[in-house]
Formats: sequence, C-alpha cells, structure tokens
Amino acid sequence: MNIVVLDGGTTNPGDLSWEPLERLGRLTVYEETPAPLVVERLQSAQAVILNRIVLGREEFSRLPQLRYAGTLATGYNTIDTGAARELGVTVCNVPHYCETAVAQHALALLLCLCNKVQRSSDLTRAGQWSQAVEESHRSLLPVELAGKTLGIVGFGNTGRQMARLGLALGMNVLLYSRTQRPAPEGCRWVDLDTLFRESDVVSLHCPLTAETAGLVSRERLAQMKPTAFLINTARGAVVDEGALAQALNQGRLAGAGVDVFTQEPPSPDHPLLGAKNAILTPHVAWATREARARLIEIVAENLRCFLEGKPQNVVS
Repeated sequence: MNIVVLDGGTTNPGDLSWEPLERLGRLTVYEETPAPLVVERLQSAQAVILNRIVLGREEFSRLPQLRYAGTLATGYNTIDTGAARELGVTVCNVPHYCETAVAQHALALLLCLCNKVQRSSDLTRAGQWSQAVEESHRSLLPVELAGKTLGIVGFGNTGRQMARLGLALGMNVLLYSRTQRPAPEGCRWVDLDTLFRESDVVSLHCPLTAETAGLVSRERLAQMKPTAFLINTARGAVVDEGALAQALNQGRLAGAGVDVFTQEPPSPDHPLLGAKNAILTPHVAWATREARARLIEIVAENLRCFLEGKPQNVVS
C-alpha cells in the first residue's frame, strides 16, 4: 500500500519516528503540502494521512484509487465526509490522544492570567525588580483560585481532565454539556446562563458544531463577572473574537487565555492581538511530545485495523 502523509511537520518536526506507519506500506511524508499540489502528491496513494489539508469533493473525484483518509487530529472538518462516503473512502480520526495535554495548557493559560507571570517575568528580566514587586502588590494583584468557581463548557475527556485540575486547586466546578454524565464529586450540572453568570473562570472544551459556533457571543460575555477569565482551547469560532477583544479592552472581563483562532494564523489586524490582558498561544495545546507520539501510534493502528477489515474511529 502506498501511504502519503501530506502535512506531518507539526506532528513530527523530527523528534519522533514514523516507523509505526512504515510497517504498513510504502510511506512518503511531506512536512507541508500547498493546496495546488494535493492531488498530484496523492496520484498513487491508496491511503492519505493529513492534519489541516482540505480534501473536498473535487479532490476525491480526481483520486479514484484512494481508499482511506486518516487524520492527524481529532477534528475532521477539512474533509468532505459526504463525498468520501459516496466514493468509498473510509475516513478515520483520532479522538483520544491529547486530553491531558490540552487540559494542562488550559490550566497554564489560567495560571498565567492569575499570577501575571508574563508581565512579572518581563519586568524582572529587564532589571525592574522593584517595579515588578510594586505592581504585584498594586496593579497586578495575583488571584487565588481556591474557593473560586470554574465553569466548564463541554464535558468530554478534556473537560473531565479540566474538572479534575480545578477540583485539585480547591475550586467549585460547574458543568454544561449536551449530554450529562457521571461527574466527580464537587461538580454540579447547570444551564449555560447559570454557568456564565456564576463562574470566575469559564473554560471551553466543546467541539465546533452548528450549535456551538458563536456560542460565546457578546450577550454571553455580558453575563460574565468583570473579574472573570475566559479560557479557549476548543475552537476559535466558538467565540465572537471581536466581542471578546472589546470586553477585555473596556474592562468588562478581567482576562482571556486563547490557544485557538477562527483563522489560523490570525491576520495582523486581528482584534485579540492588541487586546488587554490576553494571553495568546498558536494552537499548541495538543502538542506535547507524549501526545504527538500517541497520535502517530493511533493513526497507524487506525490504518492497520482498516487493512484488516475492522476499521476503528470511523467518521465516514
């Protein structure tokens, strides 16, 4: 079998091995593939592995030999699964590989906001020790999370990990999800209005769907306490980014930690890039070495199961 990885550079920049996939066929790996070269590079491939490359009906129709598409991610919104199904291409994703990493990153964003780590570090490195101390006692007052309320939107595996971290810090945890399921002691299920009104921290862990697009709207942000923080490691389009930037700049929200954007990379004039009290990272919450190694193993296992006629993690 000819296997082509179209954009493996972010998953494996050179510190890991593709050997699990090499065991299954002849493997070709590209760090990145420009859109005009996608079909050309897949001309002889029976299986494609991809991360953020778009595979639409047109691409599928020009690749009659293709039988399998595996994602290097949980999300698969760049693949036309309807066209894949019609043309007999099995699509598989990797639903469970980075929950711990993403929850850890969400907590890191929150702690940076609470302890003003970036500002204090910058001042200390610049030799402004006295100013750093003074600001920590006056304008950059640290926030203690014990006893505060953490609201979690989306209670899949990542949401569960985040709940455990919040409980470990002594926080009260509110939950909202489409489906309620057993939760650790100390958590309470509420509606969205209650969660946004009562939470000192709102952390987003929901998928991007028609229902969740724009979920954190201007109206939702207005429900939040002016002392509250918003953390988004889900998807950028879950949040009205312009409204969030405005709320931060007007002091109607204390801070935000954001790892995902509607457009990635964001344009130079993106409102969050200049927003006050925003900690921004470039969609790297998932990218611990441990998580990326698990990802490659599961991608290979998905393909192996497909070849044996027992596909797993099928989305189309």
